[in-house]
Amino acid sequence: MDSTRSLHAAAILPEDAAQAVLVGRVWSKQADGPCPVVVRNGRLLDLSPISVTVSSLMEVDGLVERLKAASDLADLGSVDDFLSGAAGELLAPIDLQAIKAAGVTFADSMLERVIEEQAKGDATRALDIRTRLAPVLGDSLRGVVAGSEQAAKVKALLQDMNLWSQYLEVGIGPDAEIFTKSQPMSAVGCGARVGIHPMSEWNNPEPEVVLVLRSGGEIVGATLGNDVNLRDVEGRSALLLGKAKDNNASCSLGPFIRLFDAGFTLEDLGRVRVSLLVEGKDGFEMTGESPMEAISRKPAELARQLLNRNHQYPDGAVLFLGTMFAPVKDRRGAGQGFTHEIGDRVEIATPKLGRLVNWVDRSDACPEWTFGVGALMRNLATRGLL
Repeated sequence: MDSTRSLHAAAILPEDAAQAVLVGRVWSKQADGPCPVVVRNGRLLDLSPISVTVSSLMEVDGLVERLKAASDLADLGSVDDFLSGAAGELLAPIDLQAIKAAGVTFADSMLERVIEEQAKGDATRALDIRTRLAPVLGDSLRGVVAGSEQAAKVKALLQDMNLWSQYLEVGIGPDAEIFTKSQPMSAVGCGARVGIHPMSEWNNPEPEVVLVLRSGGEIVGATLGNDVNLRDVEGRSALLLGKAKDNNASCSLGPFIRLFDAGFTLEDLGRVRVSLLVEGKDGFEMTGESPMEAISRKPAELARQLLNRNHQYPDGAVLFLGTMFAPVKDRRGAGQGFTHEIGDRVEIATPKLGRLVNWVDRSDACPEWTFGVGALMRNLATRGLL
């Protein structure tokens, strides 16, 4: 991160950080490797004596109480020290967990996915299709509970109108779309560059709340995420979802995991509003907001569809919950909608989880992902932590 992209703790921490239990992960120069950390009074304290990975840390029973009572933890530096690079680097606040995502969970994003499918990845056709579909799909889908009797009636109506789509099937049908967003250890953190595949000419950020789950399925906390998406690639074929979603530096998480406690619960999470700000070097600016109350499937239901007796994640998982914000503001010309440009600053925020900030670059220009599970095990062994 260069000096023109400086961030400060006050800008990224939750508004009530002094009361929040915030867990993260850093690359520490002092420790010569990655460390799980807890935020305390703006300082990052090393949790390696409790657990050497965030994945195993989430499995600790009574974790919130233990962290609040923990003393004699090594001070690795301030949040600002890591944002500036003086003490190391702020990493994505997860490590060995599976990185999963739920798609088409808001009515507005359902509409945009249908438009992508109809346009076959051609952004210039999207405006005309949006104009024709929005009055029908927008009004019909808002407030519909996925999998309900009402949803079945809407499905029958849209089928009669020849408007049914695979995206609507997962949007309001009984089964959610849950896919692999990225690989364990591959996500980037706050302050890093996020990658857009150079083949894409129509793409966007996806500001989302991300659940953090233990291996047994318990939801223990949440963070923010950017599910970077290539709209032209996915629009060509839903079978290209992996290519549209999983590229170098295309998954961002952070800045920290907020663990649930008496002051912040899963019910509180369901009322947050996630904002998006995109600022370009060309002077372009775009804003948007996703209220979690508008989601068509509740977070707990999505978590149950992710992790259950038929599908396990022994190292835990994180789950992107989807977004209702599908940007359509014209950028390159009238009717062409939004797409990223290199150098865009992307800010995803909500007061209770903080602010996740990244800068856009090509995926082949972002640092290569080289530190995987094997490298982590070797590093921990060298440091005498295994």
